[in-house]
Amino acid sequence: MMESFFRGDYAAAPTNFPAMLLGLLLAFAGGHAIAWVYMLTHSGLSYSRAFVNSLIVIPTLVAMVMNVLANNLVTAFGLMAVFAIVRFRNILRDTLDTSYILVVIVIGMAAGTGKFSTAIIGCLLTVGIMVYLWATAFGARQRYDLIVNLHWSRPPAELPDLNKLLFRHSFRTVCASQRAHEGFEGTDLSYRLLLRDPGRMEQLLMELRGMQGVTRVTGLKAEEESEI
Repeated sequence: MMESFFRGDYAAAPTNFPAMLLGLLLAFAGGHAIAWVYMLTHSGLSYSRAFVNSLIVIPTLVAMVMNVLANNLVTAFGLMAVFAIVRFRNILRDTLDTSYILVVIVIGMAAGTGKFSTAIIGCLLTVGIMVYLWATAFGARQRYDLIVNLHWSRPPAELPDLNKLLFRHSFRTVCASQRAHEGFEGTDLSYRLLLRDPGRMEQLLMELRGMQGVTRVTGLKAEEESEI
């Protein structure tokens, strides 16, 4: 039965299974390398785990697309038409959502062009990659627990008093934004904190609100970095 399955492709060009599998795995490994470099070199707040995951999934999908097309111009135009229709009817803001749409289109193309074994192998490999990314939380970067925004009305030279309070509650404190107003009206500050005890978050905010020279204190819990 398995022999019949592997010989059951009715496409114009025969399927080279070792080459196809090697190509898919090589694309997966290459996407991994690019994703690691992106994670190491990215700076700023516009980080997206979904985008990192798509850097791994999309190369594998492209390799599968090329295997399905197999120099077939008609299939290539059909693939572009189907994807254009789906993309036109749906506004996808997440790159990983786009990857899911693309994979189901490619699997449908493979089945529709008679590459049945290619559709099954590609589907199983893609599902395995998606589950792997979800189970390992690949691409997640927990850099901080809390974002604190406040207004500092005391002179900038007295900021060490504020830093002492923050250091008492956090392992790492990063001042992400500092905007001074003209005429000594104070400074707007934004901090990113990796807390020693996330359960004492409210206590930290209460101490900040009770500190002399500190007003307009707001805290935002950061589950993980996401696109802004």
